[in-house]
Amino acid sequence: MNNEFLHLYGEAVKTALGFFWKAGWAFVLGYFVSAAIQAFVPRGRLTPYMGSATVKGISLATAFGAASSSCSFAALAAARSLVMKGAHFMAAIAFMFASTNLVIELGILILIFLGWQYLAAEIIGGILLIVISSILIRLTFPKRWFEAARDKVEHAGEADDDDFDWRRRIRSREGWNLLGHRFVSDWKMVWKEILIGFTIAGFVAVFVPTWVWSGIFLQGYEGVLPAWLITLENAIVAPFVAAATFIGSMGNIPLATVLNSHGVMFAGIMGFIYSDLMVPPLVMINARYYGWRIALYIAGVMFVSIVLTALILHYLFQLLGIMPESHHQLGEVTRFAFDYTFYLNLFFILVAAAMIWLHRAHKRQNSGGMDHEMAGDGWLKRTFAMICVAILAGGLVLSLTQ
Repeated sequence: MNNEFLHLYGEAVKTALGFFWKAGWAFVLGYFVSAAIQAFVPRGRLTPYMGSATVKGISLATAFGAASSSCSFAALAAARSLVMKGAHFMAAIAFMFASTNLVIELGILILIFLGWQYLAAEIIGGILLIVISSILIRLTFPKRWFEAARDKVEHAGEADDDDFDWRRRIRSREGWNLLGHRFVSDWKMVWKEILIGFTIAGFVAVFVPTWVWSGIFLQGYEGVLPAWLITLENAIVAPFVAAATFIGSMGNIPLATVLNSHGVMFAGIMGFIYSDLMVPPLVMINARYYGWRIALYIAGVMFVSIVLTALILHYLFQLLGIMPESHHQLGEVTRFAFDYTFYLNLFFILVAAAMIWLHRAHKRQNSGGMDHEMAGDGWLKRTFAMICVAILAGGLVLSLTQ
């Protein structure tokens, strides 16, 4: 029994490290693009157009979110900054959905781990989420609540000054140093979340038996229960499964891959992927920003929007005959090989090194500057991240010595 556990432990660590290996270059590319937009696109000139719940304002918030960081905690902080600068709450929510569901690095990961159908669904569904949530908010908009929440945000502090001449900045050494600084800052915000998510995914893939997922997602009840009821159950349950993982943003894609390998329905997997903003730490951060009434209201709107979007995607893809099959084997996704992943990882390691060098130059020029701690990045997450490092290191040593 002891030998069997050690074998499974080693397999879980190899699976987790395989996730890291397969996704490494995508992370660097995505956060490089995000850092470039943060460094060279002045947000301060865009927010005046988001002050009303018009199609133009929501569309601009969506485009702005898609071009921003996909870190869930950063998305919440950036949305709060938009509200402080005068953006409408509907635009802020559209920004949050877009910045966690329509960003380049997430799309690349979904394509790598799940396939093109899931990538198409992610893009179409991300837009659907924003449309549905905007309609729900328009129909149920508690104006007095949001006025009180805006007062709370405005009294909490001043919004960052983010208005500059991008042409001058992109031609300056300081601008490129800032690019490196933004890149490193983004990684400082997300590395723990990514590490925890990928480690949990590796261990869930190996240690959690198929019957657990079958029970949760009603697998094997085909012919006993109506197909529409099983599909509805999958779409409703998936956000709660995602919330139970406490993992947001990029960390839930490997877990979605695990669900896919165990045959979970398309509606359930899409509902799981879209639920990264519903994990309890993020709801608590929204409560800190706007108060509990608004935080729970936003979570409720997100839940209903996610379920409806997952169902629409499921039946739309079924109608079009492009429903993806749950057949991806984790061994195929996480294997090490001298293929395109190997060479892309080598290239983007050099890109990351260049960004770190620019970041250090920025720090030398701004020696008096202080790094701000991201909301939600508390001692518990740091401790859990260190435990994950120890677990992965121990498993790697075990694999090498066997």
